[in-house]
Amino acid sequence: MRSGNRDKGASLAMKKVLVINCGSSSIKYKSFIMPQAKVIAQGLIEKIGEKGSKIANHHQGVELVLSRVDGIDVVGHRVVHGGEKFKEPALINEQTIKNIRQCIQLAPLHNPANLEGILACKRLLPSVPQVAVFDTAFYQSLPDYSYIYAIPYEYYEKFRIRRYGFHGTSHEYVAHEAARILKKPLSRLKIITCHLGNGCSITAIDKGKPVDTSMGFTPLEGLVMGTRCGDIDPALVTYIMQNQGKSIHEIDNILNKESGLKGISGLSNDMRAVEKASVSNKRCRLAIQVFIHRIKKYIGAYAAIMGGADAVVFTAGIGEHQADVRAEICRDALSYFKKKPRVLVIPTNEELMIARQADKII
Repeated sequence: MRSGNRDKGASLAMKKVLVINCGSSSIKYKSFIMPQAKVIAQGLIEKIGEKGSKIANHHQGVELVLSRVDGIDVVGHRVVHGGEKFKEPALINEQTIKNIRQCIQLAPLHNPANLEGILACKRLLPSVPQVAVFDTAFYQSLPDYSYIYAIPYEYYEKFRIRRYGFHGTSHEYVAHEAARILKKPLSRLKIITCHLGNGCSITAIDKGKPVDTSMGFTPLEGLVMGTRCGDIDPALVTYIMQNQGKSIHEIDNILNKESGLKGISGLSNDMRAVEKASVSNKRCRLAIQVFIHRIKKYIGAYAAIMGGADAVVFTAGIGEHQADVRAEICRDALSYFKKKPRVLVIPTNEELMIARQADKII
């Protein structure tokens, strides 16, 4: 599949980078010519391993992807969790694979699928270099007072229980884009980035380095999301389990899949549907108010941590497309700044960020 006829000088100047993002039952892919960042192929394969699907596993899914692209020089993989082992993208070798496998316990819903994609590409493209780009790597520069939980320290020492942060590739991408738009080096800026989609997170970036972020040990912590609860009193978990007779699996499902906008509104996890119904539905209005209130709290907290902000960036589905929600967040949250920050709406492009990082590693 890898082209061997390309001129040597041209191959040094340009590479075809295939970016693969394997979910539990899907593969999202995009192919670029780098460093020009020209998209030459993209697509989504769904229902992998599901009943009635012709694609039984990720190996078959990757085979289908490779039948649609040609001349691959590098493969970049999104890997959700790199723990403390990976502070930056990594060339994939046996040790990298071993370390990714060890992080499965930290991301049991994501890392196994990510690893399946890596192993499939390794078998199908044995001579093509691969790079793993980790959602958590961007946050490995967090100060310890930001990532340590106030629980017995031995849990960190023994089990590495700490705040890891997620959506790092998206936050890093839009931060660089904000610096380009503002025409200032990222190292001279204080930026608050808001990734608002079905999953939501917010990050304080000071001089190019994250100093705090809303997601924690898992993506459940922080903002109100489509189906995730975000910040709650931990005692609620044991209270509900004791009084409702819920199992660990059931309470996990409630907090991750039945809460957030869906839980409050009783209607949907989709902000568009909730916003439309809010005209006549009190619970939908309440869901939006809770959602916005939590974001305002984080913006204020992060501005206090950094001593202000030069820009507040909105990205992802809600952040990019729900203008009324953005306006309501900014109306009060930014009015008390001594120097009002620029408000930027920047479409995220995690695939391009992965392609850039994979190209740079190679």
